[in-house]
Amino acid sequence: MIPYWLNWRTILVFIAVLIVSGTIFYSNYLAGKIAWEERKNVEAWVEAQRTILNASPGVNLNLATKISTENNRIPIIETNEKDQITGNYLNLDSQLVKSNPHYLAEKLQQFKRYNRSPIVLIIHEHPYTANKYYYGESSLLKEVKLYPIVQLIIIALFIAIAIIATRSYYQSAQNKLWAAMARETAHQLGTPVSSLQGWLEILKEQEANASIVPEISKDVNRLLLITDRFGKIGSLPKLERSNPTEQIQHMLEYMKKRTGGHVQFEFNGAALAHANPLLSPPLFDWVLENLIKNALDAIEGNGKISIRSQVNDRKEMILDITDTGKGIPKNNLNKVFKPGFTTKKRGWGLGLPLCKRIIEEYHKGRLFVKSSEPGKGTTFRIVLPA
Repeated sequence: MIPYWLNWRTILVFIAVLIVSGTIFYSNYLAGKIAWEERKNVEAWVEAQRTILNASPGVNLNLATKISTENNRIPIIETNEKDQITGNYLNLDSQLVKSNPHYLAEKLQQFKRYNRSPIVLIIHEHPYTANKYYYGESSLLKEVKLYPIVQLIIIALFIAIAIIATRSYYQSAQNKLWAAMARETAHQLGTPVSSLQGWLEILKEQEANASIVPEISKDVNRLLLITDRFGKIGSLPKLERSNPTEQIQHMLEYMKKRTGGHVQFEFNGAALAHANPLLSPPLFDWVLENLIKNALDAIEGNGKISIRSQVNDRKEMILDITDTGKGIPKNNLNKVFKPGFTTKKRGWGLGLPLCKRIIEEYHKGRLFVKSSEPGKGTTFRIVLPA
């Protein structure tokens, strides 16, 4: 049986780790070989200096001179027997040496950390006179050491891009599934609702049903509204200029009739007198209904729900829906808009994600939790271009 964690993602990460580990191991191996070769080259260079220094007249110095002049990669600093800088150096920036009096001393400290045992050229035994040669990493060695880091960054970027692309694909597939489910729900509701409208017309013909027909008519109209809402999911809704005050008041009146007398509703819509945002009325009603229903669930039939409005300096319409309910724990604040997350026993966790999609994708606004404190309540904020 294949373990649950063994999937293409873990295999991809495992292969990436193997590639990086192998690259680091091989790069370190190459760096060690290059460092060993460079020390041999410096030793040969010092030996060439010894040969040139101690050469007798008439001795052929072609090989020593060739070795001495061909080192153009490895930086070297010369010190005397007391480890004082003599001023002789090789393959270092002469302009920096002239402009910065501490440059050679700083480089010498770097070379000592890289290779603590210098190569010594003894000039005289009595009195003891010698030159010490410290050397640093060549540009080639630095590039070899840097290569695995560059490759690690490239692989990390590749994995990040792959993860983002996968998430985007799944999100797109999930959105398409939601849209398809919503349209199918609207389609399935259409037939029985049409049938109910027919039966309602028959009931209207009998005077004995005069008291119940208006209430049944309201419920049928409600079903038509729900069908219309679901039918708009997945398609671009038609937006129209409208003042949301009437919609908010209508929604609050609708909710008041379906709650007990222990729930207090408050609406301050003075700031919306001149607001005229582009809205899809059925979908905006859906957002209001979901947020108010969530507030009712939070206060558990006893508390206050208030809607306050304002228009900010950027001419954006702001609605704050506040309840005095149980609040949202901090560890759940980042989850409330994720599909499938719910704290209700019978909830599907789709209400708030759909609200966010309606506000942000269709109305180009923002929906977020402005504040929440356990035991004191929660405020959801809607921001729309006014």
